[in-house]
Amino acid sequence: MFERSLLQFLNHLLSVEGWALGRLKPFAGSNARFDIGPLSFSVGVSADGSLHLSDTVQEPQVTLRLPDDTPVRLLIDRESIFQSARITGAADFAEALGFVARNLRWDAEADVARLIGDIPAHRVTRGLRTFIEKNGETANRLTANFVEFLADEESLLVRPDGLTQFSREVEQLTKDLARLEERTARL
Repeated sequence: MFERSLLQFLNHLLSVEGWALGRLKPFAGSNARFDIGPLSFSVGVSADGSLHLSDTVQEPQVTLRLPDDTPVRLLIDRESIFQSARITGAADFAEALGFVARNLRWDAEADVARLIGDIPAHRVTRGLRTFIEKNGETANRLTANFVEFLADEESLLVRPDGLTQFSREVEQLTKDLARLEERTARL
C-alpha cells in the first residue's frame, strides 16, 4: 500500500519534470531495490521512463540502502539522505537514479493550487515551510528518540556495535565447531 502510494507520487513528479523521464528511459527494463529500515521494495523502469513495482524475486541491477529516518530527512535535510545512502550495482543506472533523486523537486504549491487556488495555496505552502523550518530540530530529536526506543526498549532494531559483537561471536562459534569436528574425526 505504502509502496504504491509512493510510486504514484514519484511518477507524478517524474511526469511534471520531463527531463527526469528522459534520464531514466535508457534504463527501461532495469530494476532497483530500495531498502529503508525494515521497508524494502523493488521498482522497474518502464519504456517511457516512469517507474512500476517490480518482482522482488528478480535480482536488481542497483540496490539503494537509505537511512532509516529518510521520511523525516525528506522534509528537513534532503541532501543528507544521499550522503548517508549506500548504493551497490550498475554504476550508470545508480548514477542516473541518484541524479534524478537529487534534482527532482516537488512544486507543492502548484499541486495545491489546482485544488484551492493560487493565493490560498501560496499561503498554505508558505506556512508549512515555516513550520517545518522552525520544527526541524524537534523532528530530528523526535526521530532520534524513536529510533533509540526501537533499538533499546523494543529490541526491534540492532545497533551497529551490537551487530559487530554478534558477528564476532558467530565467527568464534564457527571456529570452535570446526575444532570440535576435527577432534571427533580423529576419534
